[in-house]
Amino acid sequence: MDWIQFEHIIDMAYASLISLTNNLKYIQHLVPQNEKQIKTLLERVNFLKDFLENSSPQSSKVTEGLEIKIVDATYKAEYIVESQIAASHGDESFTNLEKVIEEIDSIKQEAMKVMEEIGAQDLQPWISSSSSSKPASIGKGYVVGIDDDLVKIKERLIQGSSNLETVSIVGMGGIGKTTLAKEVYGDKSISSYFDIRTWVTVSQDYNVQEILQGLRDSMQKLAKEKKGDEKSSASTPLDEVLYKNLKGMRYLVIMDDVWDTKVWDDVNRLFPNDNNGSRIMLTTRQEYVAVYADSSLPLHHMHFLNEVYSLKLLCKEVFGKDHCPCELEDIGKEIAQNCRGLPLAVVLIGGLLSKATKTQHYWRDVAANLISAMTSNDDQFLKILSLSYNHLPHHLKGCFLYMGIFPEDYNIRVAMLVKLWVAEGILQPVKSKSLEDVAYEYLLDLVDRNLVLAFERSYDGKIKVCKIHDLLRDLCTREAQRKNFFHVTDENLLSIPRDVNVHRVSIHSNREILYYRCINLPTSLIQSSLFVDGRLNLQVFANLRLLRVLHAGCIYNLPDRITQLVNLRYLSGRCEQAPLESIYKLRNLQTLIMHEALVQLPQEIWKMTQLRHIEFQGNVNLPDPPSGEIVEVLENLQTLSCLRNFRCTEEVLKRIPNLKKLEISYTGERIDWEYYCLNNLGQLHKLEILKCFFYGQSLEPNVFTFPPSLKKLTLLGCKLPWEDMKAIDSLPNLEVLILKGDAFIGEEWETTEGGFIRLKFLLLEKIDLEYWIVDSIHFPILERLVIKDCHDLEKIPNGIGEILTLELIELHYCSSSIVTSVQKILEEQRENTGDEVLQVRIL
Repeated sequence: MDWIQFEHIIDMAYASLISLTNNLKYIQHLVPQNEKQIKTLLERVNFLKDFLENSSPQSSKVTEGLEIKIVDATYKAEYIVESQIAASHGDESFTNLEKVIEEIDSIKQEAMKVMEEIGAQDLQPWISSSSSSKPASIGKGYVVGIDDDLVKIKERLIQGSSNLETVSIVGMGGIGKTTLAKEVYGDKSISSYFDIRTWVTVSQDYNVQEILQGLRDSMQKLAKEKKGDEKSSASTPLDEVLYKNLKGMRYLVIMDDVWDTKVWDDVNRLFPNDNNGSRIMLTTRQEYVAVYADSSLPLHHMHFLNEVYSLKLLCKEVFGKDHCPCELEDIGKEIAQNCRGLPLAVVLIGGLLSKATKTQHYWRDVAANLISAMTSNDDQFLKILSLSYNHLPHHLKGCFLYMGIFPEDYNIRVAMLVKLWVAEGILQPVKSKSLEDVAYEYLLDLVDRNLVLAFERSYDGKIKVCKIHDLLRDLCTREAQRKNFFHVTDENLLSIPRDVNVHRVSIHSNREILYYRCINLPTSLIQSSLFVDGRLNLQVFANLRLLRVLHAGCIYNLPDRITQLVNLRYLSGRCEQAPLESIYKLRNLQTLIMHEALVQLPQEIWKMTQLRHIEFQGNVNLPDPPSGEIVEVLENLQTLSCLRNFRCTEEVLKRIPNLKKLEISYTGERIDWEYYCLNNLGQLHKLEILKCFFYGQSLEPNVFTFPPSLKKLTLLGCKLPWEDMKAIDSLPNLEVLILKGDAFIGEEWETTEGGFIRLKFLLLEKIDLEYWIVDSIHFPILERLVIKDCHDLEKIPNGIGEILTLELIELHYCSSSIVTSVQKILEEQRENTGDEVLQVRIL
């Protein structure tokens, strides 16, 4: 059995076990009469999960069919559990579960035999196999678009400290890390500056002795070229040989394609630090590896080629020159653009075009089918991209494959992605952390490994929008469909296989999903998730009673039958009409997201204890909880968005103790803070984000408080006097403050020392402020200031320009006097420091 195939089976088995574990833990409290069965099954599942985590390549032949059995048995168990929830909310016994327990128990016995046969030494955590030799070159060796990178790397190698330093080049597979390293290695200024240069390619399945031998061979080759002598004898251990040859010399060691921190632990002691400017250079796809090697120095991140350089590289590969023939230029630009700046993709498609007829017809065909043209014509290309996936730990592989469920070049909102991962049950719970925090850490890990791109960040630096390169997305969809993790299709649904259990389906369409196209859906789709861009008539899918996730671009005709989808964890869509009187029957619902809807939620929603997020982009009325009954606490609820005239009574707030995000708005002629109990907001001890909008005359409160946990605060129309700012500037964790539309009123705002100790971002929009009195110590770590439509404000105080951490002042539709004051601040800063850290944008 091929190891790659074995590894893919393990991934599927592990993901299915995680999902089943989460389901079993949830259902325990619903069926106390079946507690013994569930505990037994959990014990077996945990054993198999540990077994897979410790499986090694050496065990692949023995366990050839074991993982397949795990997948089949796990899905059977999950089907029974979820069917039971859908049928009766757990009131009936699991009559078929005993058979599955027997089946899984048999698999456990097989696994125990495998452990005995192979021995404990072979059941250690593994690293996927890969050649340890230098990778074969792809393309014709042309180098384009890295001149700036080359200059920066050379400066870091030759200039700077005399101490031994590590310079790391980081980026996704195929982006040109090794190409840049080769250019540096062969540069004349580098070869003349360093006494010794040595290169070794590490790769995934490394061996310390092979690394040492590679470094020694590289030094011997250079010694022969320079007619020098190597300081060693045949009997001297390799580590001693390496150390003695480097000792006292100014050396450059290049370690290409490093995958693991253990490599650094194994070899870094062999590099002497003689304070003579020696350097070690790493190339890696894993950012955490580079940081581990040297956290004190900045990493060099490789960037995608722009369209000009992409076209230039393509033309060099195809024609051996910088430009295309006129008749192919426009199509060439399209092909280069579709490579999305990845040099490996450009080189590969260039190789394909160079061997084919150079006609407009053929090039148009390639442009229209670029991904399939590349992946079907070069196995090595897929292997290079697959290396990063193969090296992922088990718990990340399902999350990475899930990225392929989104359409090509899609801007993936991180908040949505996190909620989907949670609902799908593919996260490994961690004690003392919410599943959302675990999901975000998983995402950061994938970004650090250069498998996911951080496309947009919020004011506090967190990733707001992410993307995945088209070629990696293709890898995801190929792997996922091969393993039945999910299937991607268009509105006709004809590509969905009828002979396998499809657990997730992503429908990409901007058209209406019509009933007649869906009547032949395979019954296996009852365990699917749906991601639909177009309009969805939910009548079509209302019979999929085991559906977990329904994410649709637009939902219309929301039927009463949706309440039959009792296994639904996630429901999101733009809804033209949203009668949600019976939504409380979806007792397993975790996330409810509705756009452009005016909604009256039922009082019974306070009984939906699994709810984690309620978000609306219209207005939603949330009634007070019922009185005189047992108090249901929504322990899991973290988000309440777009609530209208929400009363923050103590009775309400004690039911939502773990709320992290609250967005509320108030309308009416007279808005009374005391009636709406806004002073109680301080009781939400875990609240991090608060948005509070007033559309009407706000009655000034006698006193008001915000919770000290608050990190981001947005206020609009509150009409508070500036003297009350002391309740905000004293918040110890506040990082972002946004004041809009008469949030505060009065001609003068004078800030004081000791406030805003963590504030990084401040936005003032349509505030009738005239005089702002500020000293730099009043905003000690402010990084960004944005002023919008503040026409009465005469100037930005000089004290703002003295804030050492300030990076950007942004002005939108402001008076000429403000613009003049900011330009003066900028000029004074340049005169005093010669520094241009502060940037100014005037829009």
